[in-house]
This record gives sequence, C-alpha cells and structure tokens, in this order.
Amino acid sequence: MTEILERAAPPPDLTLNYGPLPEHAIDQRLPAGTRPAPLIVLFHGGFWRPAYDRTHLGPMAHALAASGYVVAVPEYRRAGMAAEGWTGTFNDVAAACDQLAKLAEVHGADTSRITWAGHSAGGQLALWAAARPYFRTDSPWRGGCDATHVVSLAGCSSLRLCAEWNLGDGAAQNLLGGAPDEVPDRYAAADPAALTPPAIPVTLVHGTADDRVPVGMSRAFPVGHLIEIPGAGHFDLIDPHSAAWPQVLTALLSESGSRR
Repeated sequence: MTEILERAAPPPDLTLNYGPLPEHAIDQRLPAGTRPAPLIVLFHGGFWRPAYDRTHLGPMAHALAASGYVVAVPEYRRAGMAAEGWTGTFNDVAAACDQLAKLAEVHGADTSRITWAGHSAGGQLALWAAARPYFRTDSPWRGGCDATHVVSLAGCSSLRLCAEWNLGDGAAQNLLGGAPDEVPDRYAAADPAALTPPAIPVTLVHGTADDRVPVGMSRAFPVGHLIEIPGAGHFDLIDPHSAAWPQVLTALLSESGSRR
C-alpha cells in the first residue's frame, strides 16, 4: 500500500518554524472541536533519506485532527543534508522537541497530554527523543521530555538490527556513516535499543506482514507494550483507509503502554 506516499491531503492549518533552515518546519493541524485538545506529534519515516519528507503523513495527520487532536508533524534534515554531518538529524529532532509543546499550546494544545509517535525511521526518532532525559550529562542532546506517551509504528527501534539486517539497503549505515563495528560511538548515542528506556509509557505497533521493517524488530525491543496487527503491512499503519487503522488509532490515543 505504498499509494499512501502519494495520496494528497488538505494542507495544514499552520506551518511553524523551530529554527532558521527550510527544514526547521512543523506542519500543524487543528481539530474542529473544543480546545484545548491533546497533542499528537508525528515523526515521519523514509529510512532517514532526503527523498521522503513530512508530506506523506498528511492523510494520517488530517485524520487525527478530524478525531479531535492537535497534530504536529516536524520536518528534519535527513542523511546527507546537514553541514554538520550525521548529527544534523538529531540536532533537529532535539531542537523541535524542545519547542513543540510551547508552539502547539498557543494554538490550543493541551500540553498535559502529549503523544510522540513515529513511523518506521520516525519511530526510532520518537523513541530516541523520549530517552533524552537519561543521556550523559555531556551530551549536546540531553534534555527534557514533554511527552506523556511514546508510540513506535513499525519503528526502526534498533539501529544495530537495522544494520545487521541491511534494512533499506543500508539505511542505518547511511545515516550514521558506517556499520556498528565501524562507528560504535554513534550507534551508542543514537540507537534507542542501546539507551536507557523512556520513563513514560511506550507502545510498539507492528504489522505481522511488514516486509520493510520486520515485526521481529519490535519484538526485540526491551520495553513497551507490543501490539501486533495480523496481516498488516508497513504502510497500513499510516493509512486511515486501511483495515489496521482502528487499532492504530486506539494505540495512539491510549496511554496504556507499559514496560515489559
């Protein structure tokens, strides 16, 4: 169901900036109903490659706003786009997360109820961001976590496994500039499976028929409540027209994730 990557959606209600670069943008969609409303932040996937940007999450974001939620979709520089090299992606995600709640609150978000969610590579970024309070004190990315729930949708939750399984034709190696045994410090800093787990509830949603990021990825993640959707493929999880959507919606709107 790769058709979702090209499906048009109504434009966002707002596009906000969290930094000076063109990629430092956040598309925001607002619900028609009463506000303040809970905030859902969506990190897009695409194996961290420049060819895939936030626009393919438009249908999903529109559907969530129609369900009564403020929805924010941040952009970030993908592999090879940043002058500072591999750290650029993580610099952007950290900067966006530090500002998202404040920017969304102005437009009616209830910042006591925030879900950070990500699909595929975006799942890795959401889990990474939720672990930032436990980074080393000398890490430039150490920071707070405003989220009350984090959801990984077919997420690349282990960069080591991404590299070992050669997912996306070497997507993790392309992002970090090498394999785990070549740049171990980078994997130690960026791989959610190697970090201290988030203190907030974690939910992992994965289709059993995923041929892009196998369900074994989520099964191997050490914490969280795993929801497997029988027969669902990789893109079903971001498609409001798919049979998997009701289960995805329930997972996003619940805070029942737990350690395991």
